[in-house]
Amino acid sequence: MDQKLTFTRAIGLGCNKVILMIVRGLALSKIHPNVLTFLGLLINVGAAWLLAVGQFRWAGAVIIGAGLFDMVDGRVARETNRVTRFGGFFDSVLDRYSDLGLLIGLLVWYGSIGRFSYVVLTAVAMIACVMVSYVRARAENSIPMCKVGFMERPERVVLVIIGALFDRMAPVLWIIAVLGNLTVIHRMVFTWQEAERLEDAQLRAGKSRSRDKADDKVEKP
Repeated sequence: MDQKLTFTRAIGLGCNKVILMIVRGLALSKIHPNVLTFLGLLINVGAAWLLAVGQFRWAGAVIIGAGLFDMVDGRVARETNRVTRFGGFFDSVLDRYSDLGLLIGLLVWYGSIGRFSYVVLTAVAMIACVMVSYVRARAENSIPMCKVGFMERPERVVLVIIGALFDRMAPVLWIIAVLGNLTVIHRMVFTWQEAERLEDAQLRAGKSRSRDKADDKVEKP
Protein backbone atom coordinates (compact mmCIF):
# COMPACT_ATOMS: atom_id res chain seq x y z
CA MET A 1 0.00 0.00 0.00
CA ASP A 2 2.83 2.38 0.81
CA GLN A 3 4.35 1.64 -2.61
CA LYS A 4 1.06 2.47 -4.31
CA LEU A 5 0.79 5.75 -2.41
CA THR A 6 4.38 6.57 -3.29
CA PHE A 7 3.76 5.73 -6.96
CA THR A 8 0.60 7.86 -7.20
CA ARG A 9 2.33 10.68 -5.36
CA ALA A 10 5.20 10.49 -7.86
CA ILE A 11 2.72 10.75 -10.74
CA GLY A 12 1.07 13.74 -9.09
CA LEU A 13 4.40 15.47 -8.54
CA GLY A 14 5.46 14.77 -12.12
CA CYS A 15 2.22 16.20 -13.54
CA ASN A 16 2.55 19.22 -11.29
CA LYS A 17 6.08 19.88 -12.57
CA VAL A 18 4.85 19.72 -16.17
CA ILE A 19 2.04 22.15 -15.39
CA LEU A 20 4.47 24.49 -13.63
CA MET A 21 6.72 24.47 -16.70
CA ILE A 22 3.75 25.31 -18.93
CA VAL A 23 2.66 28.08 -16.56
CA ARG A 24 6.13 29.62 -16.49
CA GLY A 25 6.40 29.43 -20.28
CA LEU A 26 3.02 31.13 -20.71
CA ALA A 27 3.96 33.72 -18.11
CA LEU A 28 7.15 34.52 -20.01
CA SER A 29 5.14 34.85 -23.24
CA LYS A 30 3.13 37.60 -21.48
CA ILE A 31 -0.15 36.20 -22.80
CA HIS A 32 -3.11 37.54 -20.84
CA PRO A 33 -4.85 34.95 -18.58
CA ASN A 34 -8.24 35.95 -20.00
CA VAL A 35 -6.99 35.00 -23.45
CA LEU A 36 -6.16 31.53 -22.12
CA THR A 37 -9.66 31.28 -20.68
CA PHE A 38 -11.15 32.24 -24.05
CA LEU A 39 -8.95 29.72 -25.88
CA GLY A 40 -10.26 27.04 -23.53
CA LEU A 41 -13.80 27.97 -24.56
CA LEU A 42 -12.90 27.76 -28.27
CA ILE A 43 -11.38 24.31 -27.78
CA ASN A 44 -14.52 23.15 -25.97
CA VAL A 45 -16.60 24.45 -28.89
CA GLY A 46 -14.51 22.19 -31.13
CA ALA A 47 -15.17 19.29 -28.76
CA ALA A 48 -18.89 20.09 -28.85
CA TRP A 49 -18.83 19.85 -32.65
CA LEU A 50 -17.10 16.46 -32.44
CA LEU A 51 -19.79 15.26 -30.02
CA ALA A 52 -22.47 16.58 -32.39
CA VAL A 53 -21.12 14.38 -35.21
CA GLY A 54 -20.64 11.33 -32.97
CA GLN A 55 -16.83 11.43 -32.72
CA PHE A 56 -16.86 10.81 -28.99
CA ARG A 57 -13.29 9.57 -28.48
CA TRP A 58 -11.78 12.48 -30.39
CA ALA A 59 -14.05 14.80 -28.39
CA GLY A 60 -12.76 13.32 -25.14
CA ALA A 61 -9.15 14.00 -26.18
CA VAL A 62 -10.02 17.58 -27.13
CA ILE A 63 -11.81 18.17 -23.81
CA ILE A 64 -8.62 17.07 -22.03
CA GLY A 65 -6.75 19.74 -24.00
CA ALA A 66 -9.34 22.34 -23.01
CA GLY A 67 -8.96 21.24 -19.38
CA LEU A 68 -5.29 22.19 -19.54
CA PHE A 69 -6.29 25.81 -20.18
CA ASP A 70 -8.73 25.60 -17.26
CA MET A 71 -5.88 24.49 -15.02
CA VAL A 72 -3.31 27.07 -16.07
CA ASP A 73 -5.24 30.33 -16.61
CA GLY A 74 -5.58 31.03 -12.89
CA ARG A 75 -1.99 30.02 -12.18
CA VAL A 76 -0.71 32.25 -14.99
CA ALA A 77 -2.75 35.12 -13.52
CA ARG A 78 -1.09 34.61 -10.14
CA GLU A 79 2.36 34.14 -11.68
CA THR A 80 2.07 37.44 -13.60
CA ASN A 81 0.25 39.37 -10.84
CA ARG A 82 -2.84 39.74 -13.03
CA VAL A 83 -5.42 38.35 -10.63
CA THR A 84 -8.53 40.52 -10.92
CA ARG A 85 -12.16 40.34 -9.84
CA PHE A 86 -13.24 40.46 -13.47
CA GLY A 87 -10.88 37.60 -14.36
CA GLY A 88 -12.61 35.31 -11.89
CA PHE A 89 -16.02 36.41 -13.17
CA PHE A 90 -14.95 35.97 -16.82
CA ASP A 91 -13.60 32.49 -16.12
CA SER A 92 -16.83 31.44 -14.40
CA VAL A 93 -19.04 32.73 -17.24
CA LEU A 94 -16.99 31.00 -19.95
CA ASP A 95 -16.98 27.77 -17.93
CA ARG A 96 -20.79 27.80 -18.11
CA TYR A 97 -20.68 28.30 -21.88
CA SER A 98 -18.19 25.44 -22.20
CA ASP A 99 -20.32 23.07 -20.13
CA LEU A 100 -23.52 23.90 -21.99
CA GLY A 101 -21.78 23.79 -25.36
CA LEU A 102 -20.67 20.20 -24.78
CA LEU A 103 -24.17 19.16 -23.77
CA ILE A 104 -25.67 20.94 -26.78
CA GLY A 105 -23.32 18.85 -28.93
CA LEU A 106 -24.79 15.74 -27.34
CA LEU A 107 -28.33 17.04 -27.88
CA VAL A 108 -27.58 17.48 -31.59
CA TRP A 109 -26.10 13.99 -31.87
CA TYR A 110 -28.90 12.19 -30.06
CA GLY A 111 -31.50 14.19 -31.98
CA SER A 112 -29.84 13.32 -35.30
CA ILE A 113 -29.99 9.57 -34.57
CA GLY A 114 -33.54 9.71 -33.23
CA ARG A 115 -32.78 8.85 -29.58
CA PHE A 116 -35.50 10.98 -27.98
CA SER A 117 -35.01 9.49 -24.50
CA TYR A 118 -31.33 10.47 -24.58
CA VAL A 119 -32.26 13.98 -25.71
CA VAL A 120 -34.45 14.30 -22.61
CA LEU A 121 -31.71 12.82 -20.39
CA THR A 122 -29.15 15.27 -21.78
CA ALA A 123 -31.57 18.15 -21.17
CA VAL A 124 -32.04 17.06 -17.53
CA ALA A 125 -28.25 16.85 -17.12
CA MET A 126 -27.99 20.34 -18.63
CA ILE A 127 -30.49 21.67 -16.09
CA ALA A 128 -28.44 20.09 -13.28
CA CYS A 129 -25.22 21.71 -14.55
CA VAL A 130 -26.82 25.15 -14.66
CA MET A 131 -28.61 24.85 -11.33
CA VAL A 132 -25.60 23.57 -9.37
CA SER A 133 -23.74 26.77 -10.22
CA TYR A 134 -26.77 29.04 -9.93
CA VAL A 135 -27.82 27.76 -6.50
CA ARG A 136 -24.33 28.33 -5.12
CA ALA A 137 -24.11 31.86 -6.56
CA ARG A 138 -27.58 32.74 -5.28
CA ALA A 139 -27.02 31.12 -1.87
CA GLU A 140 -23.81 33.06 -1.29
CA ASN A 141 -25.85 36.27 -1.43
CA SER A 142 -27.45 35.10 1.82
CA ILE A 143 -24.80 32.96 3.53
CA PRO A 144 -20.98 33.13 3.49
CA MET A 145 -20.34 29.95 1.47
CA CYS A 146 -22.23 27.09 -0.19
CA LYS A 147 -19.83 24.51 -1.61
CA VAL A 148 -21.58 21.39 -0.33
CA GLY A 149 -22.44 18.54 -2.66
CA PHE A 150 -20.42 16.32 -4.96
CA MET A 151 -21.29 17.19 -8.55
CA GLU A 152 -19.27 20.37 -9.13
CA ARG A 153 -17.66 21.31 -12.44
CA PRO A 154 -14.38 19.33 -12.11
CA GLU A 155 -16.31 16.14 -11.39
CA ARG A 156 -18.66 16.78 -14.31
CA VAL A 157 -15.79 17.43 -16.73
CA VAL A 158 -13.98 14.25 -15.66
CA LEU A 159 -17.16 12.23 -16.10
CA VAL A 160 -17.77 13.65 -19.59
CA ILE A 161 -14.17 12.83 -20.57
CA ILE A 162 -14.58 9.25 -19.31
CA GLY A 163 -17.91 8.88 -21.09
CA ALA A 164 -16.47 10.20 -24.35
CA LEU A 165 -13.22 8.22 -24.32
CA PHE A 166 -14.93 4.92 -23.47
CA ASP A 167 -18.10 5.63 -25.49
CA ARG A 168 -20.26 5.26 -22.39
CA MET A 169 -21.94 8.63 -22.38
CA ALA A 170 -25.42 7.46 -21.37
CA PRO A 171 -24.35 6.21 -17.89
CA VAL A 172 -22.36 9.42 -17.42
CA LEU A 173 -25.42 11.53 -18.26
CA TRP A 174 -27.48 9.55 -15.75
CA ILE A 175 -24.86 10.18 -13.05
CA ILE A 176 -24.73 13.92 -13.82
CA ALA A 177 -28.52 14.22 -14.00
CA VAL A 178 -29.18 12.37 -10.74
CA LEU A 179 -26.24 13.48 -8.60
CA GLY A 180 -26.33 17.01 -10.05
CA ASN A 181 -29.94 17.55 -9.04
CA LEU A 182 -29.28 15.91 -5.67
CA THR A 183 -26.45 18.42 -5.21
CA VAL A 184 -28.93 21.21 -5.95
CA ILE A 185 -31.31 19.85 -3.29
CA HIS A 186 -28.42 19.45 -0.83
CA ARG A 187 -27.37 23.06 -1.37
CA MET A 188 -30.94 24.28 -0.93
CA VAL A 189 -31.29 22.42 2.38
CA PHE A 190 -27.85 23.61 3.53
CA THR A 191 -28.69 27.23 2.64
CA TRP A 192 -31.99 26.99 4.52
CA GLN A 193 -30.22 25.62 7.61
CA GLU A 194 -27.44 28.21 7.47
CA ALA A 195 -29.88 31.07 6.87
CA GLU A 196 -31.96 29.93 9.86
CA ARG A 197 -28.84 29.73 12.02
CA LEU A 198 -27.66 33.21 11.00
CA GLU A 199 -31.11 34.72 11.54
CA ASP A 200 -31.36 33.10 14.98
CA ALA A 201 -27.91 34.43 15.87
CA GLN A 202 -28.93 37.95 14.75
CA LEU A 203 -32.15 37.71 16.74
CA ARG A 204 -30.30 36.62 19.89
CA ALA A 205 -27.75 39.40 19.38
CA GLY A 206 -30.58 41.94 18.99
CA LYS A 207 -32.29 40.74 22.19
CA SER A 208 -28.96 40.87 24.02
CA ARG A 209 -28.41 44.48 22.93
CA SER A 210 -31.95 45.39 24.02
CA ARG A 211 -31.34 43.90 27.47
CA ASP A 212 -28.03 45.76 27.78
CA LYS A 213 -29.74 49.04 26.91
CA ALA A 214 -32.50 48.33 29.42
CA ASP A 215 -29.92 47.54 32.13
CA ASP A 216 -28.09 50.80 31.35
CA LYS A 217 -31.30 52.77 31.82
CA VAL A 218 -32.01 51.06 35.15
CA GLU A 219 -28.49 51.80 36.43
CA LYS A 220 -28.70 55.52 35.59
CA PRO A 221 -29.48 57.68 38.69
